[in-house]
Amino acid sequence: MPRVKGGTVTRKRRKKVLKLAKGYFGSKHTLYKVANQQVMKSLQYAFRDRRQKKRDFRKLWITRINAAARINGLSYSRLMHGLKLAGIEVNRKMLADLAISDAQAFAQLAEVAKQQNNK
Repeated sequence: MPRVKGGTVTRKRRKKVLKLAKGYFGSKHTLYKVANQQVMKSLQYAFRDRRQKKRDFRKLWITRINAAARINGLSYSRLMHGLKLAGIEVNRKMLADLAISDAQAFAQLAEVAKQQNNK
């Protein structure tokens, strides 16, 4: 009885990995063993960074809001606390966008927050 070599199945599996490794540097896109290791690592990075991206954007928005708040004589925490007391529910993404694109509207929100903090 002849041994089973796997032929087409093995080739298909390996080609799938090499296709994912397309564009990698050096032997990482040509040699199956090295390519497979890199593809596995790349998939781990992709999984991790889909979550990391959310953190990075939140960090960026907070930095932008803080900068704009300080121009208006407030710290980030006092601005956010004042807005919460005033019952204004604007998320950080929108606040950061306002800080960049519409400074006057942001200044009005900052003024409302100041009044709430001074009560």
